[in-house]
Amino acid sequence: MKVVIAPDSFKGSISNFDAAKAIAEGWLSVRPNDELVLAPMADGGEGTLETIESSQPSTIRTTIDLPHEPSWLLLSDGTAVVELASICGITSLKELNPMRASTYELGAALKEVARDPRVERIVITVGGSASTDGGVGALVGLGARLLNKERQSIALGGGGLLELDAIDLSSVAAPPPGGVTCLVDVINPLVGSKGSAPVFGPQKGASQSQVVELEAGLQNLQRIAGLPDFPGAGAAGGTPYGLSVAWDISLRSGALAVAEMIELESKVAHCDLVITGEGRFDSQSSSGKVVGTVADIASHFGKSLKYCVGSSEEPLGGRGVALIEIAPSLDEAISNPYPWLFEAAKRLALQQFD
Repeated sequence: MKVVIAPDSFKGSISNFDAAKAIAEGWLSVRPNDELVLAPMADGGEGTLETIESSQPSTIRTTIDLPHEPSWLLLSDGTAVVELASICGITSLKELNPMRASTYELGAALKEVARDPRVERIVITVGGSASTDGGVGALVGLGARLLNKERQSIALGGGGLLELDAIDLSSVAAPPPGGVTCLVDVINPLVGSKGSAPVFGPQKGASQSQVVELEAGLQNLQRIAGLPDFPGAGAAGGTPYGLSVAWDISLRSGALAVAEMIELESKVAHCDLVITGEGRFDSQSSSGKVVGTVADIASHFGKSLKYCVGSSEEPLGGRGVALIEIAPSLDEAISNPYPWLFEAAKRLALQQFD
């Protein structure tokens, strides 16, 4: 049997590479003669930079001039890949700060990258954000001024958006000639019941009252910017929306883009079984996330699919194994996932396949 193992990272717990390795080792402990193809996946969140780098051996990694020294990738065709998660993502914070967390450092990084003469175009992976600031922090990092009625700069973070009265773009850095693309993992709009604040704000530490304030701030941003809302504008706390105020950007599915770069379709086309996984398997998983994208590719080629996930909103039954079902506690599954992924894969391998 030939098995493709294509998990996402388990956010804040284990990387996609280590998850794939653990699953492979567990599987081989039961079926040592099977052929395994490890294809760690990402959708624009944490681990995307490393995943792209592993599939593009000629890439150049360049350090960004920020205190924690994140980096970006230069591909051989002049494409710069910049990952929000490693620059100002949720896993980089010691404590969640839903009202003050911002995308400023992303903007500062983009300004530096856009001015690099080697860069023809920029691809920004925007998953895994910590903020709900509508991307205005990134605008400030690019050189914009976000002003209140007294023509003073507003505070960074979603909590300052209610004070926004004007946007000065006169000093914004120009994008590279080949344009800018955001790789997104969701298609939510900026505002409304399915917008960034009510859907993702609680995951970033926002209370219900803070969600209401963040939503009002994002609505105020849209009113001042005068830019219509669009599918995907609410990704990463509204980062694509904010960037669109200054730059003409395009959006693309992060999972599909990564799948293309690692040639996942050709791997799946010639296998018997696909195993994928993520930290939390829920109703959002099928909408632009890794597991949904891998499932679609497996279905397209008529391949069987199994899941190894941290936890699941609904019982998986024969479709896979959730670590929370086999580990002694949720804390153990999160803090020590490797042996439990090994065990989950072992249990999958013990099942009978046609």
